[in-house]
Amino acid sequence: QVQLIESGGGLVQAGGSLRLACAASGRTFSSNAMAWFRRAPGKEREFVAAIGWSGNTYYADSVKGRFTISRDNAKNTVYLQMNSLKNEDTAVYYCAADKRGPSYSDYLAYGARGQGTQVTVSS
Repeated sequence: QVQLIESGGGLVQAGGSLRLACAASGRTFSSNAMAWFRRAPGKEREFVAAIGWSGNTYYADSVKGRFTISRDNAKNTVYLQMNSLKNEDTAVYYCAADKRGPSYSDYLAYGARGQGTQVTVSS
């Protein structure tokens, strides 16, 4: 059974940094895309970043230049380095893998999804 386990969330002051990790078990995703999404209180889930099997990266405009997605295929893990955090980055962050559709930013295109990790940015 495929499992995605996120870690690294927490409380951080505005301007600070956090690094999220998502470890996959049950199968390898080295030949497939992995991604991060988030859902802020009272808002729809939104795309944050994705990384293809070859290492190509894609970002939402709201996080470009501040967030960096990377992957370690040997560990079957994807990371999200978040710098210069803002209050509006507060959300539950979800990992996704096993992309089955053409769009990197469509949450429903991913066959495996994690339970989420809370990130709270305080002023």
